[in-house]
Amino acid sequence: MVDILHRIGVEAATPEKVYEALTTVEGLAGWWTEDVKGSSGVGDTLAFRFPQGGFDMDVVDARPAERVTWRVVDGPQEWIGTTIDWRLHRADDWTIVLFAHEGWVEPVEFMHHCSTKWATFLVSLKALLETGAGSPSPRDLPISDWH
Repeated sequence: MVDILHRIGVEAATPEKVYEALTTVEGLAGWWTEDVKGSSGVGDTLAFRFPQGGFDMDVVDARPAERVTWRVVDGPQEWIGTTIDWRLHRADDWTIVLFAHEGWVEPVEFMHHCSTKWATFLVSLKALLETGAGSPSPRDLPISDWH
């Protein structure tokens, strides 16, 4: 198994604010995709839709201001069964987001693409929290034919 790992700092946003952006439909629509439905309590399912397809995630962990974990239950075959994990902690004036998309069976080309896309969406999350405006799909940065 292989994982996608990223770290980003969000200045002047508390872990509580970052958690809110990761766990509310309004927050998620502000940085990842404008087409999101569902709720984010443990045991709930979130549905994310993009022009090229979508993902359904079961919420398996949600600890305010600390951690959010989803398990992918529907979407591209390479994603099904993987886990997306967000860990938050404070470091001086920054909230640090440790991101992991874990459990890829092998590092196929699509995984490379997804790693770069996750990085652009993490920058979108940072922008949303620091400036009030993210770049969610369909206004995200296209990086290749997979978008």
